[in-house]
Amino acid sequence: MLNTDMILKTLAGMLSPDQININEDDLYDAAADRYKKYAKAKKVLDVPSPIAIVYPQNTEQVSKLLMFCNEHGINVIPRGGKTATEGGLETWKENTIVIDALNLNEIINIDTYNAQATVQAGVALQDLEDELRKVGFTTGHSPQSKPVAKLGGLVSTRSIGQFSTLYGGIEDMVAGLECVFPDGHISRIKNIPRRAGGPDIRHIAIGNEGSLCFITEVTIKIFRYYPENNKFYGYLVKDIDTGIKILREVIVNGFKPSVSRIYSEEDAAQHFYHFYENKCVLVFLAEGPKGIVQATGDAIEEAVAKFSDGVVKQVDGQLIEDWFNHLNWSQKDIDDEVEGMIENDSHSGFTTEISADWETIPKIYYNVIERVRNDFSRAHDITMLGGHSSHSYINGTNMYFVYNYDIHCAPEDEMIIYHHPIQKIIVEETLKAGGSMCHHHGIGKYRSEWTLMEHGTAYYMLEKLKQAFDPKGIMNYGTIFPQEEGIKKYIK
Repeated sequence: MLNTDMILKTLAGMLSPDQININEDDLYDAAADRYKKYAKAKKVLDVPSPIAIVYPQNTEQVSKLLMFCNEHGINVIPRGGKTATEGGLETWKENTIVIDALNLNEIINIDTYNAQATVQAGVALQDLEDELRKVGFTTGHSPQSKPVAKLGGLVSTRSIGQFSTLYGGIEDMVAGLECVFPDGHISRIKNIPRRAGGPDIRHIAIGNEGSLCFITEVTIKIFRYYPENNKFYGYLVKDIDTGIKILREVIVNGFKPSVSRIYSEEDAAQHFYHFYENKCVLVFLAEGPKGIVQATGDAIEEAVAKFSDGVVKQVDGQLIEDWFNHLNWSQKDIDDEVEGMIENDSHSGFTTEISADWETIPKIYYNVIERVRNDFSRAHDITMLGGHSSHSYINGTNMYFVYNYDIHCAPEDEMIIYHHPIQKIIVEETLKAGGSMCHHHGIGKYRSEWTLMEHGTAYYMLEKLKQAFDPKGIMNYGTIFPQEEGIKKYIK
C-alpha cells in the first residue's frame, strides 16, 4: 500500500498539475453525492475524503490511471455530472481517487444519415442535445438532470428520461461504446444496430455504476425532432388505480406516447397545485410525425373514455406544456434546494423508484403508503407522502414514491433516521411482490444491502462479472456489490 504522498507523487509523474485536484473543499464535495446533500451542506459528512480528483484527457490516460490503482489497491470512483442519488459517488475507503470525465468532453461525430452520435464520456447531455436540435434531431433522452448530467454517467447508471415510453431508456439508445477495465484493457464495442454474436456485451458496461469499468466513449441513436406536432393531454382522475388502467390501455394497445404519467393526489399537489383540485393527475404527451401523433392522441382519448367513470375532467393542455417546460433542474436549482433544506431543516422531493407488472404496481403502492404511515416511527414528521408512475412498458410500469419530511435530528443522522427506514419499507414491499427495487436510479451503495434479494439465484452471474473484471476490488468499493464492512459502518 502506498501512502498519500507516494500516490500524489506518482500521479504528478503521470499527469499535468492542472489534471490533479487536491483542494480540500473540492475533495470534501467529492466524498458524497446528492444522497447525503443535507449532511454535506452542514459539514458533518461521516465518510473519508478522496486523496485526489484527477481529470484524464484521453482513454490512454484512463488506462494508465486504472493500471496504477489496480497494482497498488487504490479505490477508484468514476465521476461524471455528479447527479447520482444512491451513494454511488460516496467514498467508503481511505485510499480513494476520483477519476472525473471533465476533460473527456468532445462531441466526436453527429451522423444524421445513420442516426447516431458519438461522444466522449464527459459531454453534457444538454450540450449534445443543443447541437442535435440545430440539425433537426434529438437524443430522446431527458432526465431532470439533463442540464448537468454527462453521457458516461448516464450510461453507467442505466439512466432513463422523461420521454422513455417512446424512446426507451439509455440502454435502448446505446449503439456502441468504449470502456477501460482495472487492468488497463481498453474494450471497444462497435456501433451496430443489432447482432447475435453471443450475449450482449454492451450490458457489462451499461449500468455498471463504475464498479466494473470506466466508460470513456459512447455512441447513441438519435431521432428526428418534431416539436411542431406535440400534443399535451391532462386529466383529473378519482384515484391512482384509474390512472394506471388508462396508462395500461394505451400502452398495451400498441401506442407509445413519449410521456405517460399518473400522479397521486399528494404528489400532484407539488406539481399541479394550481389546478389539481385534490385529485390525481393523468398526463400524456404525444410526439413525432404528424400521423403518429394524431393516432396516439386518438388512442389516449379512447382510453380515457373507456374509464370515464373514474375521470373527473380534462384540463387545458397548455397547463401541462408549461409544467414540462419548467421540469428540469439546473445546477443552480440543485444548490437552491440544498440551501432550502438548511434554512428550513426539511427534506423535500426524496424518491425511491421501483417497477412491477401492471397488476402488481397498485398493490405495492397501497401497501407501501399504509406501512409508512403506520409503521415508520417518525411518520409524524412526514409532510408529504405519495407517488407517480412515469415510465411504462408493454408488461408493466414504474412507481416513483415521493416523500417530504421535517428533520428533527442531528444532520449526520438524517438519512438513517428518515430516508433509510422509508426506503426499506418500499424495498421490502416491492421485493415481496416480485417487483424490482431499483427502476432507474441504480443500486449505488445505499441499496446494496438488498442486491442479493433483488437478483436471487441470478446474483451468481453478477458476482462472477466482478470477480472476472475487477478481481482486486478497486472499482467503486461498496457500489452494487454488498460490502458488509461498509454497510455496518456507514448505514449503521
